[in-house]
Amino acid sequence: MTTNTPTSAGTFPLGGDLRINRLGFGAMRLAANSPHGPSRDPGTGIAVLRRAVELGVNHIDTAGFYGSGEVHAHELIREALSPYPEDLVIATKVGPVRDEATGIPSREATADELRGLVEEDLRRLGLERLDLVYLRVGGLGPIGGESIAQRFAVLAALREEGLIRHLGVSNVDAAQYAEAEAIAPVVAVQNHFHLQHRDDAELLARCTALGSAYVPFFPLGGGNRPLDPTRYEPIAARHDATVAQVALAWLLALSPVMLAIPGTGSPEHLEENMAAAALRLSEQDLVELAG
Repeated sequence: MTTNTPTSAGTFPLGGDLRINRLGFGAMRLAANSPHGPSRDPGTGIAVLRRAVELGVNHIDTAGFYGSGEVHAHELIREALSPYPEDLVIATKVGPVRDEATGIPSREATADELRGLVEEDLRRLGLERLDLVYLRVGGLGPIGGESIAQRFAVLAALREEGLIRHLGVSNVDAAQYAEAEAIAPVVAVQNHFHLQHRDDAELLARCTALGSAYVPFFPLGGGNRPLDPTRYEPIAARHDATVAQVALAWLLALSPVMLAIPGTGSPEHLEENMAAAALRLSEQDLVELAG
């Protein structure tokens, strides 16, 4: 398949007023390949970000807890792209708090701590208002089982103050989503979802019906649900594509509200991921992938 830009995957009106390309970029792997891995060369991360924007990315997903050692996603984004393009939308997540000893985001912020995290994101990114802020709930275990109302209400108040433009929720179940929706508009959900992890299909269907964005994290596998590439190699071969490209194209074909944000710290993988925008799966492909 030929390399193309993220615009080939179409656009989405985030929150009704931010027109973004449905294929964006996730910043989690910019600083390191894993939370326990060594830091990457910051120069490479800066080059990846600049190339992503050159290719047409105008939606970057980040978080204050994305980092390793002295290398952090927020600072890389600011150094690489500030002053920011007018059409660039930067989404961030608050909730997890890093342990100073381990560097792992192992604790959840209290409601009283959320304002400080939002203000810190504004400062580190060099922004006066954050386009989209998700309340990120819990770790990588089972979702649900706790109220998010008090914490989400804090973000809703910051939205009213003008520090945040739009709100989202991440790693939530349907009850938590409804709880947040009752407090303030939720324009995006960011949950774990990919070809071999489809447990969240019901909430995806709700987002589709409401016209809210659905942004899968680990879109190419990860966490405790890896992707087995051997199952999808025949389809990839038919399109002269990679399995990763097929996985991204499947997500984009699944719903018009789906926004894919594959992340990488590799220039080569960036080019591969962005080329997925041009891949059109056939009806037969989709039938096989649904099995």
